[in-house]
Amino acid sequence: MTSSRSVRKRKARWWRDPKTAPLYSLPQGDIVCCDALEFLNGLRDESADIIFLDPPFNLGKKYGKKGVNADLIQQDAYLEYLTKVLERSTKVLKKGGALYLYHLPRWAFKFANILDQGLTFRHWIAISMKNGFVRGTSLYPAHYSLLYFTKGEPSHFHRPKLKPPRCRYCKEFTKDYGGYKDFVKDGINLSDVWDDLSPVRHKKFKHRKPNELSLEIPRRAVQVSGVRNGVLIDAFAGSGTSLIAAVESQMYFVACDSQKSYCKVMRDRVLRTSPRKPGPALRSSKRRAI
Repeated sequence: MTSSRSVRKRKARWWRDPKTAPLYSLPQGDIVCCDALEFLNGLRDESADIIFLDPPFNLGKKYGKKGVNADLIQQDAYLEYLTKVLERSTKVLKKGGALYLYHLPRWAFKFANILDQGLTFRHWIAISMKNGFVRGTSLYPAHYSLLYFTKGEPSHFHRPKLKPPRCRYCKEFTKDYGGYKDFVKDGINLSDVWDDLSPVRHKKFKHRKPNELSLEIPRRAVQVSGVRNGVLIDAFAGSGTSLIAAVESQMYFVACDSQKSYCKVMRDRVLRTSPRKPGPALRSSKRRAI
């Protein structure tokens, strides 16, 4: 059982005020129900090894008890708010830490310019979008953007390998690797184009009514930039997908959502999740587990 002393010590790692009372305080981390910017302002500077952000896209989607107008504000107001969130996130990130922002390309390039003022650009990761629809005079939208920035040189970096795709019938590789076949049998290096993922849309696999991220997205972010006993922070945690990636990899988390019902979903998912066997990507931080 976690002692009150160890809980206070753990809280001091990320809260400016150790007396902060989260909605749920678990051995793996804290879950707070409030506004994302308010949440970030309550965190200590340079407390996060990874910040993972998947904000609402301002498309008029309904989240929890909030009406569609909450996700459909004036574009200038939306840009101003997310700018404040990103600027505060830059301060909360540790030196050498990594920030990942998942968004639509038309917003991502604006936010990239903001992040570039305090962080170092690493990658624009294109994640394949399935079942998109052509609108107006635009081309077919075929990808989401996952921006990857670090605060200076990354303290932790590992390039995961993926299994080469095979035909489910004949079990042969679906691509012709020619003379490089022997080099890919143990895996293909992860690139900045992820065409093997899609949002979780079917209600059978979702934990809430709105769409969810594929677990593989934050899982890969943690594989690239994570460190055991480090801290992952998510200010728009939704159903808690990034928290699952953190817990699996023996990282702590501090998460927030404005909807209390989603915070409960996060808690329940975390309680059902066990750490996976750590891979070579996640070395232990010098800080001992607490």
